Amino acid sequence: MESIQAVKQRFEILGNDPKLNRAIEKAIQVAPTDISVLVTGESGVGKESIPHIIHSLSHRKHGKFIAVNCGAIPEGTIDSELFGHEKGAFTGATQTRSGYFEVADGGTIFLDEVGELPLTTQVRLLRVLENGEFIKVGSSQVQKTNVRIVAATNVNMHQAIKKGKFREDLYYRLSTVEIFLPALRDRKEDIHLLFRKFASDFALKYKMPTIRLEDDAVELLQKYPWNGNVRQLRNIAEQLSVLEKERSIGAKRLKDYLPGFGDNLPAVIPSKKSESDFSNEREILYKVLFDMKNDINDLKKLTLELMQNGNNKKVQKENEGLIEKIYGTSQEDILPEDIPDEKLEVLQIPEKSRTPEQDEYFFAEDVQEEETLSLQDKELELIKKSLERHNGKRKAAAQELGISERTLYRKIKQYDL
Repeated sequence: MESIQAVKQRFEILGNDPKLNRAIEKAIQVAPTDISVLVTGESGVGKESIPHIIHSLSHRKHGKFIAVNCGAIPEGTIDSELFGHEKGAFTGATQTRSGYFEVADGGTIFLDEVGELPLTTQVRLLRVLENGEFIKVGSSQVQKTNVRIVAATNVNMHQAIKKGKFREDLYYRLSTVEIFLPALRDRKEDIHLLFRKFASDFALKYKMPTIRLEDDAVELLQKYPWNGNVRQLRNIAEQLSVLEKERSIGAKRLKDYLPGFGDNLPAVIPSKKSESDFSNEREILYKVLFDMKNDINDLKKLTLELMQNGNNKKVQKENEGLIEKIYGTSQEDILPEDIPDEKLEVLQIPEKSRTPEQDEYFFAEDVQEEETLSLQDKELELIKKSLERHNGKRKAAAQELGISERTLYRKIKQYDL
């Protein structure tokens, strides 16, 4: 079995990151078997190197190695490309064609971007993995193939399975062994080493001096997120090699080649509020309105309770206030004959001695009539009385009114008390 260092030199893999070394180690260990392998990692991390390592170190190394980019083949022709077709199977099929699984019999097929396969093709691929059988498009004859499948994807397979875009059974068949390649941003110590290798290669290619980075540029290189990973780093090295006359590059100059780090990038200032801003304002307004509605309901309830739940010592006083509210005048100005005999009898009975039926009879008409009065006036009157009773102490008045001190303070400002 070859060592990790020997494999790196053979396939020109640079870097000493532990995760990278572990990925190569797993590839070396699984190569002599026929186990299906799934290589995962972000786009541009170099996933295509792993299938080459596996094929070269396997007993299939003398067989064919075919790499298929599943995302680059149209959905209508992917089945024909992989499994072949019979003459006349569809428009344009003028002759019988062998697919990749037939051609690569005894070798290895690398399915890059396997997460992009259509569901119908996934079913066909699952059959190949399970028993090595496939059927050409337009044929009914089952054919056998002995192919080692290595797949790669930058798609989050678990999310794709949840969304119904990838078959769960196929995922587990492909990922008998899963090899993960880390992103370049997680290999900070390898970034400058890779850049120097790329710069040296492009210097030879374009016959010019090698680009060299100053210390501040190296530091910037390691801080950059590298969303395009190794592929993006290689492109930056090539751009600098071709475009820069000065072969020593500082951080200030390097920033011009790194998206998001330019000095003269235009600032984007929103010209109007976004939908989320208006949504937040609406939510706040609705909350204020609901709070006001609750306050009003509390005051209505409190008004009714104050009318109904007085103690015996306050019966006379509350009755006087009640008469004044109902009839618009004081008790002294009302003659007994002005009040219906039935209500007068109930009114003269202390509240605790009244039966529920008497209370309901006396207050039913009055409460209904009170609803037609101005609620704002009632609210103002109750607040004034409570503040007078407690000598302007807001906390005590708020407790009596059954509202928060903050709400009471808002009402005081509202009514300019």
